[in-house]
Amino acid sequence: MPNRLAEATSPYLLQHAGNPVDWHPWGEEAFAEARRREVPVLLSVGYSACHWCHVMAHESFEDPTTAQMMNTGFVNIKVDREERPDVDAVHMEATQAMTGQGGWPMTVFLTPEGAPFYCGTYFPREQFQRLLTGVQRAWSEERDGVVEQGRRVVDALSGSRSFGRGNAPGPDVLDEAVDALSREYDDANGGFGGAPKFPPSMLLSFLLAQHARTGAERGRMMAEHTAEAMARGGVYDQLGGGFARYSVDSRWVVPHFEKMLYDNALLVRAYTRLWRASGDPLAKRVALETADWMVADLRTDEGGFASALDADTEGEEGRYYVWTPGELHSALGEDDGAWAADLFGVTHEGTFEHGYSVLRLPEDPADSARYERVRASLLSARAKRVRPDRDDKVVAAWNGLAVAGLAEAGALFDRPDLVERARETADLITRVHVSGDRLARTSRDGRAGTSAGVLEDYADVAEGLLALHAVTGEPERVELAGRLLGTVLDRFGDGEGGFFDTADDSEALFNRPQDPTDASTPSGRFAAAGALLWYAGLTGSARHRQAADEALAVAVPLAGKAPRAAGWGLAVAETLLSGPLEIAVVGPEDDPATAELHRTALLEAPFGTAVTRGRPGGASAVPLLEDRGLVDGEPAAYVCQGFSCRLPVTSAEGLREQIAQTRA
Repeated sequence: MPNRLAEATSPYLLQHAGNPVDWHPWGEEAFAEARRREVPVLLSVGYSACHWCHVMAHESFEDPTTAQMMNTGFVNIKVDREERPDVDAVHMEATQAMTGQGGWPMTVFLTPEGAPFYCGTYFPREQFQRLLTGVQRAWSEERDGVVEQGRRVVDALSGSRSFGRGNAPGPDVLDEAVDALSREYDDANGGFGGAPKFPPSMLLSFLLAQHARTGAERGRMMAEHTAEAMARGGVYDQLGGGFARYSVDSRWVVPHFEKMLYDNALLVRAYTRLWRASGDPLAKRVALETADWMVADLRTDEGGFASALDADTEGEEGRYYVWTPGELHSALGEDDGAWAADLFGVTHEGTFEHGYSVLRLPEDPADSARYERVRASLLSARAKRVRPDRDDKVVAAWNGLAVAGLAEAGALFDRPDLVERARETADLITRVHVSGDRLARTSRDGRAGTSAGVLEDYADVAEGLLALHAVTGEPERVELAGRLLGTVLDRFGDGEGGFFDTADDSEALFNRPQDPTDASTPSGRFAAAGALLWYAGLTGSARHRQAADEALAVAVPLAGKAPRAAGWGLAVAETLLSGPLEIAVVGPEDDPATAELHRTALLEAPFGTAVTRGRPGGASAVPLLEDRGLVDGEPAAYVCQGFSCRLPVTSAEGLREQIAQTRA
């Protein structure tokens, strides 16, 4: 019989709908049932692309004996961490406090009042059964002590979290961050720290921006070396494009094979910016291949982007992606098979498990035509394999990141189809996720989920809308971004210049989450700062600019001690140092001269420049465009800082000169 997850919209929850475990979704009903039965709550948190979540599901949650133990002694709750990041965050903090580590699946035992008293992650079946027995015995025989343990945990995690007021990092602090990153840099392999090694997409944007401001070569080198090492390693899908979640080794050879929307959306933008700064053809190829992979494999029928592809197929991690020399020979023939094995580093010993190898591309082949033919043949052969499952829920924040990445890549690489995909995604968010000034966190099949948007949803959607506006000039994108950012200021503020991760009217948990640090995506606080600053550049709003400045204050102590946790905040702080720059391009939409000025602004201006375009005239929905007219009947560009503008220019060369002068 299906359990209570059968009506869920989360694909992860639906994967557990047929378990013999009597799962409840997160909600008051489950806790009321625990109080009625006088039993603890067993909370299991994971996500659909999580390898060890699948392992624990197969070992324990599909096992009738284990399920009976769970059903008899507990009320069981299953949560998709991607759907409820707030529930995940507060219980992960408890797990890390109790065990010194975290991860998924996360297993938390709670009192019926919701206080965590025992936490862990993955447990093999026999160990998990012993744990169930032990917790049930403790609850029966030592309940007062268990309840007291939960109360102490809640008290310890519910204290004040003041980060103090302040202002954004200045030039010296930003340069100090580069020095700190340099000490953690892997000069041999690229990236920061050792294994496992994650793509540092947010740090790449910061390092490129810092180099543009200072000319310092160390930051540029770290960004370029890391980007190339990742693109040539196994963490990048050499056949289909797109990046895996992380590398299990320090050399980018063997990935953890799940492919996430948020990683790839951020990396499309990072590689586009790298090409913009350096003209590197590899950066252009990777940006476009990754964008095309997103559209081909993650785009939904409604115009949004699915969350992820699983790591596993046919019960094996990475099976869809790895090869043996024999498989290459079968797909390509002996000559091309041997050539491909040498090119991609496929050996009889293997670089992965059981003699399989992950494809890498240490250097571009001299015979590009043969390479393209072999690659196409291997991609065709791989398409016959069992494909990884897809989590097709649409997460607002990650789709906002996708809008920004696709819009910028589409504009700079002259790919109007990518801009159109960005527009369609923004339209879906507007149509399905937005209700008034509020956002739903997720949707599926064009139907909004019940989870309220968190700070990163508002911030990343606003960022995506503003990036799309910079490319298309559509004023409605700015209007909606302003509404969402108004909600950020009115509902998420902490009273000290920072933000909570949930709104003031969201479901109350035992602690209101507030994490200012970057993880796999920009922190909600830093993402909000970036969007607020961009909006201020288009509108002249002092309130938004001040909020951005104050929100970045927490990056000051992080810059020297933990810069890897503040990459997006440091990148936004670099933007703040430039004003940010504001450029308004006015002219007929179909005039080539207008298009040339607009493209020059997108290509040459510092990262974070507030670019807008529109027809000449008086009033405008975008204040930066108001009263900007043609010059002697010709399209013109206005370069401004703080809405104080230089004389307008009518040529691309004149615009480049003015932009260069602002850097001096």
